[in-house]
Amino acid sequence: MKNEQQFPRPPRAASIRSLAATARGDDDATLVIKNAKLINVVSNEILPGIDIAVKDARIAYVGEDATHTIGKDTQVIDAGNRYVSPGFLDGHCHIESAQLTPAQFSRAVMTNGTTGGFFDAHEITNVLGLEGLKYMLEEARMTPMAAYMQVPSSVPSTSDEFETNGADIGPDEVSEAFSWGDDVNALGEVMNFPGVVYGDDEMMSILETTLSHGKVADGHYTWSSDEGKRLSAYTATGISGDHEITTAEDVTARLRLGMYAKLRRGSAWLDVEEPIKAFTEQGMDTRRMMLVTDDRSPESLIDEGHMDFVIRHAIEQGVPPITAIQMATINTAERFGLSDDVGVIAPGRFADIVILEGTLAAVNVKTTIAAGQVVAEDGEMVVDILEYPLSEKATHSVHITEKFTAEDFKTAVPEGKSEHTVRAIQLIENQVGTKEVLVQVESKEGELQLSDDLCYMTVIERHGKNGNQGFGILKGVGFKEPAAIATTVGHDSHNLMVIGNDREKMAEAANQVVEMQGGVAVASESGKAELPLRVAGLMSDAPYEEVAEQSRDISKALQAAGCHLNYAFMTLSLLALVVIPEIRLSDKGLVRMTDSGFEIAPLFVE
Repeated sequence: MKNEQQFPRPPRAASIRSLAATARGDDDATLVIKNAKLINVVSNEILPGIDIAVKDARIAYVGEDATHTIGKDTQVIDAGNRYVSPGFLDGHCHIESAQLTPAQFSRAVMTNGTTGGFFDAHEITNVLGLEGLKYMLEEARMTPMAAYMQVPSSVPSTSDEFETNGADIGPDEVSEAFSWGDDVNALGEVMNFPGVVYGDDEMMSILETTLSHGKVADGHYTWSSDEGKRLSAYTATGISGDHEITTAEDVTARLRLGMYAKLRRGSAWLDVEEPIKAFTEQGMDTRRMMLVTDDRSPESLIDEGHMDFVIRHAIEQGVPPITAIQMATINTAERFGLSDDVGVIAPGRFADIVILEGTLAAVNVKTTIAAGQVVAEDGEMVVDILEYPLSEKATHSVHITEKFTAEDFKTAVPEGKSEHTVRAIQLIENQVGTKEVLVQVESKEGELQLSDDLCYMTVIERHGKNGNQGFGILKGVGFKEPAAIATTVGHDSHNLMVIGNDREKMAEAANQVVEMQGGVAVASESGKAELPLRVAGLMSDAPYEEVAEQSRDISKALQAAGCHLNYAFMTLSLLALVVIPEIRLSDKGLVRMTDSGFEIAPLFVE
C-alpha cells in the first residue's frame, strides 16, 4: 500500500515467502510478542498464553510458542499476560475536523490504539479539489497508520444551486483518484441522497464509476428510515454503509437491506446510546455494526481519546467487550474488504497490534504497534513522523480582500412593518440536526432587534468565485453579552461563517479570520481567542498538543460569553451543511430539506 521506507506496508504477495519462512523458523522474526492474552475477534474468544511473531510489517506466526522465530536481532516484548487486541480502526472519519494534518492526527490517535482508518477528505477537497485529496493521501502515507483514503462523492454536497464551494468532483475526477493506489479504496459518504434516490445523472455516473473500479460506496442518508422505497433505491445503487444513524430503528432498517450500520460517537455527535439498543434490547447481529467517530475535536482527542473512547462507551451501554472491539476492528475491515490485511491478529495480516493494561473493559492502551513497529508506549509516541510539503494554494485559500464593517452584517428588513415573522435555525445540542422554528422579531429604523436567545448568522463565499452572502437567524447559542464567532470551518463548502449578537464583534472576528488566512476567532466583551488554520482554512500544521490548547481556548471564550453547548464549535461548524435536516444557511441563503430534496427558503415569512 505504501512506498515510503519509514513505515512500509508492502502488499501481501510481496511478503508471503519471508512470512512462511519465519513461521517455519527458517528466518528470524523482527518482533515477537510473548505471553499475550489474545483477543481473537474472528472466533470471539480470549486465548491465553499466545505468542505472536512478526516479520517486517506483517504477522508470520500466532501460537503457543514463537521461540523458534527468535534470533539475535529480534525485538522481544513480554506482554505479561496482558490483553492483546488488533489495532483499532475508525470506519468513518474526517481528519480535517480535528483541525490537524494527517501527520499530527496520527500522533494524536495512535497513542490511543488507533492504527488505521477510512478517511473521507471531502472537507479539504471542497476547498482545493483533487490537489487537497492528494495532499491528504501523500501525508497519510508517511505515517505509521493503515490510512485508507476515500474519494469524496459530493463536492459540492448538493449543487451550485444551493451553495458555492471551491471545487467540483465528477466521474472523471473519481476515476483519476482511484488510480492513485490501492489505499484509495472507497467512495466517500454520498451526501446528495435525494439526487441518488431520484436518479440525478451526475450522482449515478459517480456511483457507476466507483462500482466499475471494484470499490465500495459509503452513505449519508438522513430521511426517516421507516419508509422503505427511498432507502431501497439508495441502497440499490451500491451504497452499502451509513453513519447517519440516531435510533435503533435506523440500525435495523439498514441491516435488513444488507447495509453496514455505523454507530457514531464524535465529540458532539452522541449516536451510540440509542442505536446500540438494536443489539442490547432487540438482539440484532452486530457483525454489520461498526463504531466510528466521524468528527472529533483536538481537545477531545486528548481529554477522552479516539476509538478507545468509543469502544469504552459502547461497553458502558451493555455491549460485551469483545463484541465492542469487533465493531472497531474485524467488522470494519470486512466492510471494506480488507480483513486479509487489517482488523485481526492472524498470519499474513499487517502487524497492527495493541497491548492493553488492566481489565478488558477499561480499554487502556499501553503499547501500540503499527506495520510491525512499536510506535507508542504509555501514551507517548516513540517514533518521528514526517510531513508532506504544503503548496501556496493550500496556505492561501481565503480569497477575501475587503475589510468587514458592522454594516456588512446588517440584514435587509421588509419595509412597512415593525414586527416580523422570521424563519430561524434552532440548534440541538449533541445532535447534527437542526429544527426550523418561526420567531417574532421586531425591527427599528430598518434593523432587526434580536432577543437574548437569537443571533445573526451569515455565510460569505470565500473561494473567490462570486462574493455571495447569505443571511439567517440562529436560536440557541446562548450568548449573554456582545459576542461573535467567525470561522472558515463551515461544513462542507467551508465558506466564511459568522455568528453573533453584535455586528461590531462579528466584523472584528471575521477580519481576524481573513487575516489568519483561515481559522476560528471569537470576539466578545469577555475577551478574544483564535485558532489559526492556515492549511485550506481547515487545519493547523502546528503540533496537535498546541492545536488542542488553542481549540480549548475557543471553547472557553464561547463559554465566557454564555455559550455552554457541549463542544460548541463542533455543533456550530455544521450549520452550513445543507444536506442535514431540517434547515441550514449557505452563501445562497436558507436551505431547507423536503421529502423531494432541497429548496431555498426565505428568511422572512410574510
